Amino acid sequence: MASGQLSRAEALACSGCKHACHVMLYCDTKSKLFGKFPIKHIILMQMRFDGLLGFPGGLVNPTKETLEAGLSRELLEEVGMDVPILVEDHVDSCYAPGSSPSSSSSHLITHFYVKKIEEEQIKEVERACVCTAVDHGQEVLGMVRVPLYTMKAGGGLAPFLSHAFIGNARFQLVNSLLHFNLLAPEELHKALRQSLKTHTRNAEDLQEALARLEAKRKQF
Repeated sequence: MASGQLSRAEALACSGCKHACHVMLYCDTKSKLFGKFPIKHIILMQMRFDGLLGFPGGLVNPTKETLEAGLSRELLEEVGMDVPILVEDHVDSCYAPGSSPSSSSSHLITHFYVKKIEEEQIKEVERACVCTAVDHGQEVLGMVRVPLYTMKAGGGLAPFLSHAFIGNARFQLVNSLLHFNLLAPEELHKALRQSLKTHTRNAEDLQEALARLEAKRKQF
């Protein structure tokens, strides 16, 4: 088993651990962007309160509820719908980045699930997260779809992957795209390489913005 990876049973047997469960909801679709670019699959992520991209979910206490029941509870709060999560939807459990058994503080284990639902259910989730989710506008700033296509000018998945993600959410997304055959490996490889270039340009833009701000501050 890869470093940091745990079986579900090993994770639940860990004493003194905190647990967080998150899920990737997705569906197949035949729709096209501008009637030209196949969207292929609709994958939901969320813009969190801290400005980072992540998957819906949150902290769960296995001594009071099952991981799946806790995740369903979190979904009801964050997306406004009761989405049943099953043990069969579990993909992996691992120590969160920066957390390990040797850390001095209570370490966090993340449990990741992937659930395929129908396209209409995806749309219901998107509507509910705005209309009925109690966390909308607070812990969750909005749901977003992952663009799996690549446009001629480079738009699509590559710039999306260059955004800031919470914890290991970017890896969870990339790994799921491969594991569930949602994107060809060569397409994903190309998008990741282009994303690195986009990330570099974004860093340069931030440095320029910071330099201009510091120049402005010196004027006052």
